[in-house]
Amino acid sequence: MKKLNILGIVGSLRKASYNRSALKAAQELMPVGAVLELIELHDIPVFDQDSEMKPPASVLEFKRQILSADAILFATPEYNYSVPGVLKNAIDWASRPYGESAWLGKPAAIMGASAGSLGTARAQYHLRQILVALNMPVVNQPEVMIGNAAQRVGLDGKLTDETTRKLIRELLVALVKLATISRDAHVATK
Repeated sequence: MKKLNILGIVGSLRKASYNRSALKAAQELMPVGAVLELIELHDIPVFDQDSEMKPPASVLEFKRQILSADAILFATPEYNYSVPGVLKNAIDWASRPYGESAWLGKPAAIMGASAGSLGTARAQYHLRQILVALNMPVVNQPEVMIGNAAQRVGLDGKLTDETTRKLIRELLVALVKLATISRDAHVATK
């Protein structure tokens, strides 16, 4: 059986993003038989419905990466009680034009890190609502909300907190299980 390819989407543009650190930790913690490739959103322009029929090359590549992945792992910060505009913008691009969403049926998991104590709880709940609209099955448990991230990430950007690493490992196991079920069901219907 070929390895599961999981696409990790960094929901922040910040170079020293705690969410990038969480995804890099996830790369180290991947279960056997799965790999995690990270993607950045720097090159995705602001969504313009007038351009959705002829999207820019960066959007086409983003959609290609989503379509070729077996599952998605979102790592989102929280801005003003919600997901960052850059992440919502990328999600919108990949869902368009209507009827050609790259997200449809793609298994997903969510985690997030923030300097505050709630660890992106509100942003994650908003992202879950968005994923319902995109018809994406999402891992429900465990929830990985990394609060007080500055105390859990070293100056080198490495996630050092073992409890958090254990939760991420559990989330990855659940995502791999969901993606395997989805892939097997898709193969069975061919």
